[in-house]
Amino acid sequence: MPSMAIGSSAAKGTEVTTTDRKNADIRIRPGEINDVEAIHGAIQAMGRGLDMAGKVTGTVDDYSRFGFRPDAAFGSLIAEVDQEFAGLCLFFPIFSTWRGRPGVFVQDLYVDDRFRGLGIGERLLREVASWSKARGGDYLRLEVDVDNVAAQRLYERLGITWQTKDRAHAAYGETFVALVEGLKV
Repeated sequence: MPSMAIGSSAAKGTEVTTTDRKNADIRIRPGEINDVEAIHGAIQAMGRGLDMAGKVTGTVDDYSRFGFRPDAAFGSLIAEVDQEFAGLCLFFPIFSTWRGRPGVFVQDLYVDDRFRGLGIGERLLREVASWSKARGGDYLRLEVDVDNVAAQRLYERLGITWQTKDRAHAAYGETFVALVEGLKV
């Protein structure tokens, strides 16, 4: 995936001030195996931010094992501001049988509080859409927590609309095992 860089200068390890924002060196790059601790930390921070920290059970080892092998279960983009971790987009390819085209599903989009307002979330979404388009994709899907109004506003501003005819269903834990084993819960 191509990286994107703009501007320069803001002190590493400190919050980017309003006057520094226009000069921040923002880079988007593919995630690498040495990013797994930052990826795990971002997912944990998302859980805390949504008051669902107890639901985050993935480990650094899980992200290493499933995200960085030839048949990886997910891809990732890392945002850096002046070489410091600032955000994450975790995604995977999908396919629409109705459209007959591939696309991309954004599982997680995270921007560290210190770097919000720099357009990092938008850049991550644009980069993952470009990744999909380069592979023949022509759509992007994601889900958002119903209480995450700020994220909803960002998505709507970018034209990522709420689908009224779709409803997400899921099977987890014992329900998933029962599905695999053909049992009724």
